[in-house]
Amino acid sequence: MKFRSIISTLMFLLPILVIAQEMSFEEYNPKSTLVVPGDSIFKAKFPFIDVHGHQYRMPTQDLTPVVADMDKLNMGIMVNLSGRTGDDLVKSVKNIADNFPNRFVVFANINFEGAGSEGWTEKMVVQLEQDVKNGARGLKVYKSLGLRNKDAQGNRLAINDKRLDPIWAKCGELGIPVLIHSADPASFWDEFDGDNERWLELKTHPRRKRTDTDPAPFQQIMNEQYNVFKKHPNTTFISAHMSWLANDLGRLGKLLDEMPNMNVGIGAIIAELGRQPRFAKAFITKYQDRVLFGKDSWKPEEFPTYFRVLESADEYFPYHKKYHAFWAMYGLDLDDEVLKKVYYKNALRIVPGLDKSLFPK
Repeated sequence: MKFRSIISTLMFLLPILVIAQEMSFEEYNPKSTLVVPGDSIFKAKFPFIDVHGHQYRMPTQDLTPVVADMDKLNMGIMVNLSGRTGDDLVKSVKNIADNFPNRFVVFANINFEGAGSEGWTEKMVVQLEQDVKNGARGLKVYKSLGLRNKDAQGNRLAINDKRLDPIWAKCGELGIPVLIHSADPASFWDEFDGDNERWLELKTHPRRKRTDTDPAPFQQIMNEQYNVFKKHPNTTFISAHMSWLANDLGRLGKLLDEMPNMNVGIGAIIAELGRQPRFAKAFITKYQDRVLFGKDSWKPEEFPTYFRVLESADEYFPYHKKYHAFWAMYGLDLDDEVLKKVYYKNALRIVPGLDKSLFPK
């Protein structure tokens, strides 16, 4: 009877044990048992410039807590790409000047919707000139250009639409850089299946899925961006997110060789660099004058991942966002002179009017 009782108990518990072992990929996130030297880096080795920052409420925002967090990170200057235009930009510049005149700068923005209507191009160029007179240090172009913006006829507005040429030319004339975000990661256009490296991101953020007809093929959109770079060699461009080619640095290098006016920012792609430390170090060392630090979203707790990838030689440490990268990071251990260029020297050269006294020579 005792044996039968044990069997009955096991038969009762078996379904519970099986259920307890079932979990989804989203839930499976084990803590590594690997013990290796290294530790988190909470403050950058050198003062740095974040060329891809966003402070959406800057016209009226109390910047004191932001600067407090910047100081903890060793961030010298934040480039707020969400400067908008007109009165909003003027208010942001005044807020900066009245409170922290050397810690922030703003880039202007353009609403490309309705391009091609009568007088639209001329109006945008005049407004851009005025925004720069009012303190804008560059132009930020959002991914809506190429993805969502429609022209006056209701058609998708291509990035290299000739009606936009006077804007890019004016930026070169004014000596301001254009930081442009085009498209999204190429995997967003791939099949949504188990072979897609961004499967988890697309499952948790389904609106990010794209197709060749929604709104156009990935490569077509990126080629539109590169055509603009080639057509306007006297304008300095910063291709955001390393042109979505941080996972194909060989190809990115060829583009940089082809277009001397093209630079790249590392915002939101540090996970790609952190899984190929030797190749990424060699790439950044080779193109050390063309790579700029940027984070993209203002989450101070995520910056240490960037510092550790760029500065350390640590192995197999966690990334801060599983749906971006389910793999571990490795440090690039960049040489100090290369690190200084990525952190601040390149930005000081490219973005006009930054306070150089905040940084080592």
